[in-house]
Amino acid sequence: MYLKSTFNGGFLFFRWRSNRREAEAEDGNGAGKIAVESAMDHDAMSKLLQEFTTIPTIDKAWTFESESEDAYTAISVSFDWAPFPTEMTGVSAVVPSPSGSKLLLVRNFEGEHSSACFEIWGPSQLKEFRVPRSIHGPVYTDGWLEGISWNSNETFIAYVAEAPDLAKPAFNTFGLKKEDHNSWKGQGDWEEDWGETYSGKKQPAIFVIDVNSGEICGVAVTGAGRELCVGQVVWAPPLDGKQQQHLVFVGWWPSDTRKFGIKYCYNRPCSLYAVEAPSFESDSITKRSDAAKVPLIIELTHGLNSAFFPRFSPDGKSLVFLSAKTSVDSGAHSATQSLHKIEWPSNGKLGPLKVADVVPVIMCPENGCFPGLYCSSLLCNPWLSDGHTMFLSSAWGSVQTILSVNILSGNVSRITPNDSRSSWDVLAVGSDNVISVCSSPVSIPEIKYGSLVGKWRWWDVSSPISKCSDKVSLLLASQQFDILSIPVRDVSENLAKGACKPFEAIYVSSRHRKSSESPDPLVVFLHGGPHTVSLASFSKSLAFLSSLGYSLLIVNYRGSLGFGEEALQSLLGNIGSQDVRDVLTALDAVIDKGLADPSKIFVLGGSHGGFFTTHLIGQAPEMFAAAATRNPLCNIPLLFGTSDIPDWCFAEVFGGERRPTFTESRCAEHLALFYSKSPIAHVSKVKTPTIFLLGARDIRLPMCNGIQFARALRERGVETKVIVFPNDEHSIDRPQSDYESYLNIGMWFNKHCK
Repeated sequence: MYLKSTFNGGFLFFRWRSNRREAEAEDGNGAGKIAVESAMDHDAMSKLLQEFTTIPTIDKAWTFESESEDAYTAISVSFDWAPFPTEMTGVSAVVPSPSGSKLLLVRNFEGEHSSACFEIWGPSQLKEFRVPRSIHGPVYTDGWLEGISWNSNETFIAYVAEAPDLAKPAFNTFGLKKEDHNSWKGQGDWEEDWGETYSGKKQPAIFVIDVNSGEICGVAVTGAGRELCVGQVVWAPPLDGKQQQHLVFVGWWPSDTRKFGIKYCYNRPCSLYAVEAPSFESDSITKRSDAAKVPLIIELTHGLNSAFFPRFSPDGKSLVFLSAKTSVDSGAHSATQSLHKIEWPSNGKLGPLKVADVVPVIMCPENGCFPGLYCSSLLCNPWLSDGHTMFLSSAWGSVQTILSVNILSGNVSRITPNDSRSSWDVLAVGSDNVISVCSSPVSIPEIKYGSLVGKWRWWDVSSPISKCSDKVSLLLASQQFDILSIPVRDVSENLAKGACKPFEAIYVSSRHRKSSESPDPLVVFLHGGPHTVSLASFSKSLAFLSSLGYSLLIVNYRGSLGFGEEALQSLLGNIGSQDVRDVLTALDAVIDKGLADPSKIFVLGGSHGGFFTTHLIGQAPEMFAAAATRNPLCNIPLLFGTSDIPDWCFAEVFGGERRPTFTESRCAEHLALFYSKSPIAHVSKVKTPTIFLLGARDIRLPMCNGIQFARALRERGVETKVIVFPNDEHSIDRPQSDYESYLNIGMWFNKHCK
C-alpha cells in the first residue's frame, strides 16, 4: 500500500505491507495443515497471532520538493491520500521518478508469454509496456541485485533483469539446421544459478527502457561473457563535454570452478564498473551486434575487492559506495563495512580511479563509541541540502540508529535521540528533513519526522499506517524491555581486545510481575548468520510469543554485527563452542538475577540460530523444556555437499589463518573436523522435545539437514515434530507459512510448559 504525506510544503510517499492472508486456510497442496492438541487453545492462539500479523510493516518512503514558495516557514506534518493508487496487488517494485511526477510499477509474471509489465503512472495518464520473454526474463526486485534507476530528465529507466535464454535449436525435414549446431545445448545440459532466492536465475543483465515509446535495449558487457553477475545499476551524471551518459553498476565474478550463493553473502568479490548507456538512435540499437558498436565496460575500483551500493552526490562530483573487504578477506559472509568515494572525472576520461577512504573499518570501539558501519542498504537519495552529508541506517550494538556521514571530513554523527533505546530506520531524506520509522520490542512501528533546526529535532507523525488493535495495544503496554550487558566468561590472552568486551542480550518481560512471584517461562531467541544481529525493534512473531506469557532473551552473541570487527572475527573457527558458551553465560546471568525459572526455559532459532539451538539441546540436555528450530544446520559434512555456500564451512569451521583453500574434494581430516563442530555429534545426549520447521525449496540449508537430525532424535525416543512448507525457501517468509510456523511454535511451547 502507498500513502502520500505532505510536510513543510513538500510531500512524500510511504510504502507499507499489511499481510492479510496469514490466517487464510490453504488446501491440501498448501503449506500443510496445522496439527494441534487442543482445538480451543488453537482457536484462541490463531486469533491472537492474526492480531499481530495484520500490523503494517513500513519499509519505504520517498520525498519530493514542493512548488510552494513558503514551503519551509513552519514545522507541520499532515497526511492525505496520494493521487496514485493507494492499494496495489501483484506489484514487485514501485519506484517514483526523481521529481515525483511519475511512478513506475513493475509486475513480474511466471509461466506467461510476457516476463514483466512496466506501468508508468503520471498525473493524468497510464502507460503499460509488456516485455516478451524473448527480450528478457523477470526483473530483479530482491533488494540486492535489484537496480532500478530513472535518468535525471525522466525519459529512460535502467534496470536489471534475467537475460533471455539462448535460442532453441530449429529443425527441418533434414534434422537440425546447420547454423544451430553451435548454439544447441540439449535438454540435459546443466547450468548453475546464483543460489538461494535465485533458483533458476542464471544471468542478470542490464536493460534500458524508453519511457515514452516502451522500446527496450540491452546493455552489452563486452569481455565478461555470460558469467559476470551484474546488479545495482544507477545513472551517472554526464561527463564534461559529452552528451553520452554512462551507467554505473556492480559486477560480481564467480570463482574459477562454480557459482556460489550470492544473496546475504557480502564475502563475494565485486567491483564497480561503468558502461555507456544506449542512445536509442534509430540505427544504434539495430547495430549492437556489430562488435565495433558494443561499448566496453570500465572497471572503476581496480585494486579493491569489494564495492557495492553506488550513489552519486547531488552535484555529480563524487561517487560514494560501501565495501565489505573484511568479509572478502576473512570469508565471513558479513562483517564491518567501510565507506569510500571516487571523484567523478571532470576531464571526461574514465578508467580505474583513485579510491578515497571516508569511514574505515572499526576494529575495537571504545565503550559507547561508534562501532563501525553495518548497512543492509542505502537510500537512492541519502543527501542533505549541503550535498556532502549522507544519511544511513546502521546497527550500533543491539540498536539500529540513523547516522549522518560527512563525505568530505569523514565525520560520523548519531542523529537519533540519545535517550532512545528503540531502533530507527531512515526511510527518506528531503532537503534538511528526514522521514524515519521507529519501533522497539514492545512498540509497533511509528513514523517519525526529523528536521534540522539548529540541531536535529523529532516529531511523532500521527497516521492511519501506524495502528494495531486495542487488544494488542494492551498486551504491548504490559511489556517492558531492557538491553543487558553480559560479561564474557572465557577471557584469555589469545582473544583480541574487542572479543573480550561484553556482548548484549535484549530481555523482554512483563511490567506487572512482582519480585515475589515466580518468573514467567523464558524463550531464548537466537539469530542466524551467524554474522547478523537481533535489533531492539518490533517483531510480530516475537511479540506474539511474549503475549502468550513468555519472557524473551534475545542474545547477540560474539560474532554478531554492531560490536566492532574484532568481536565479530572471534567467532570464526569457534562455532559450536564460543557461541554456545555465550548463550549459556547469558542464561546464567538472567537466572542469577531471578529473571528466569531454570525449569521453564525454551529455545528458538533459525539457520545458524538453529545450528546452536540443536547444539544447546545436545550440550546442555537438562536445561531446556522444549526447542523449536527453522531450517537448522545440524550436520556440516552434509551441508558441504548440498548447500549453495559450501565455502561457509571452511570460513566458520577453520577461521582466520587456519582456513584452507576451498575445494570440492574435501579430505577425511576436513570431514572429521566438520563433524566435530556439528550438532549431530551431540545427538545421543538430546532429551529436549523439538519441533522442526523446514522449507522444501531451501537451497542454503536443504531440508535434508533438519530431517536427518529429526530422524536421529526419533530413533532415540525423543519427542519430535516436523513440519515442511513445500513452497518456501530458507527464510520461510511467505505470509501463510510464517503464520503457521509461529502458531505451531506457540502451541509446542505451551504444550511443554508445565
